[in-house]
Amino acid sequence: NISCCSHFLLCAPMAGHRALCSAGSAARRLILRPSAVTLDVRRGARENAAAVQGIPGNIRTQADLPVVTLPTVLYRLIFKGYYNRMHEMQLYEKKIYGHMFKVVSGQMHTIAISSVELLEELLRKEEKFPRRGDMTIWTEYRDKKGLGYGPFTEEGEKWYTLRAVLNKRMLHPRDSVKYESVVNTVVTDFVKRINHLRKTSPTGDLVPNMSNELYRFALEGISCILFETRIGCLENKIPAETQDFINSIVQMFTYSMIASILPSWTRNFLPFHWWYISGWEGIFKFACKQIDKKMEDIQRRLDTNQEVEGEYLTYLLSNTNMSQKDVYGSVAELLLAGVDTTSNTMLWALYLLSRDPEKQDTLYQEVASTIKGDRIPTAEDINNMPYLKSVIKETLRMYPVVPLNARLFTVSDTIIGGHYFPKETTFVLYHYAISQDEKVFPEPRSFKPERWFRDGRVRPNPFGSIPFGFGVRGCAGKRIAELEMHLALARIIKLFEVKPDPRVGDVKAINRTVLVPDRQVNFYFLDRKNPTI
Repeated sequence: NISCCSHFLLCAPMAGHRALCSAGSAARRLILRPSAVTLDVRRGARENAAAVQGIPGNIRTQADLPVVTLPTVLYRLIFKGYYNRMHEMQLYEKKIYGHMFKVVSGQMHTIAISSVELLEELLRKEEKFPRRGDMTIWTEYRDKKGLGYGPFTEEGEKWYTLRAVLNKRMLHPRDSVKYESVVNTVVTDFVKRINHLRKTSPTGDLVPNMSNELYRFALEGISCILFETRIGCLENKIPAETQDFINSIVQMFTYSMIASILPSWTRNFLPFHWWYISGWEGIFKFACKQIDKKMEDIQRRLDTNQEVEGEYLTYLLSNTNMSQKDVYGSVAELLLAGVDTTSNTMLWALYLLSRDPEKQDTLYQEVASTIKGDRIPTAEDINNMPYLKSVIKETLRMYPVVPLNARLFTVSDTIIGGHYFPKETTFVLYHYAISQDEKVFPEPRSFKPERWFRDGRVRPNPFGSIPFGFGVRGCAGKRIAELEMHLALARIIKLFEVKPDPRVGDVKAINRTVLVPDRQVNFYFLDRKNPTI
């Protein structure tokens, strides 16, 4: 569910950096005179609601909303230290401005929403072809290279047609089950990797830098599904081209934020945009090479009258009308979405379980009673482990992979929260702030998987945590990601008792497009007394 990655990106779109440039003088004044940064509520003259035709008198307008200006946002990002903690800035802004307010940047503005009721109201009014905020930062490289768009960057009817093709063999539960054996093979190799790292550690049970190891696991898993081949992420020595690919993904995400903020004229003087583009080049170089290999393999089979069989990539290349460049764009985006979602959620789940031995033991008892002997877990087993599912769901609530999303209404005007908004209004959705709302989730900072049980208790509003998005624009790879996380976590907890490394201390989340830990995280993996997997 990758979208515009920051509050700032959404209120100063890449459709030209005029807003950023025009805000420059104001920002400089604020830097020299920070005390000038104050709440600007109902700034200027009130809009004349009567001038808007067809609006009942009891419907309010944007003039009734609190206003925050772009220089104020800049000041908080730079001087208040929210640059890599924008998810926390959601809580701060919600406290000051309430559940809905307007962010103004020159002639452009966005509407921020941070209550579950308003979020549900907006998403239930989605248009047939929902649009996110501006995605130019993701599309300009493709336009330059003649590469196609994918499910995150395409818009309109073409997006709808593309998603209909991509959803097959991926989004429906019965389709995701087809990849069970593939995922379990990767999980088995990941367990071997954990054991290798434990044995080479000074204590015989420590795995350092777990984020990196989970990243390798997630990338191997999604690559195995999309490319229908192993790429060597779990080998003790990773192939050079695979390591280059991993570095490219990290580089793209690391510099995407700053590349989106800086105006275009800085590209001749600062290297950040070049580093960002270089990351995309590495991503497409690897993805296109794997796709080309599969195309050559399919052609060889056709030339020799052999039956063409295979899973996802073979399906896209031989059973659909997708163009080659659209396959390039779509597979690259699915690949990116499938790595960070899985790896970061798994890291946070292990972190939370390692700090709560009682809940970890509850999960172990469920897994051990469901998967007996040396049997490998199956997708069907997962349906009999509600606590396992709840652990992942609660982890995604506390650490949503994408803490911010957006919607742009382009077809018609709309009314949200009793306020009228004309078409072309962009709404910024504060998912992190909503998932931390104590009215929706009592004790929101506590790890409580049981809050998701379907046992007759009052369950939270489902819109309170939607880490994979909602509706037709929801994440196409949701079922695959869940399958990977459930099968991997079940196997790990069955084999090992996971304990935190006390030298690491409390881990905080920082925003690097997605929520990642602020430091290296290590875990002790202690053998269970009677390992059975």
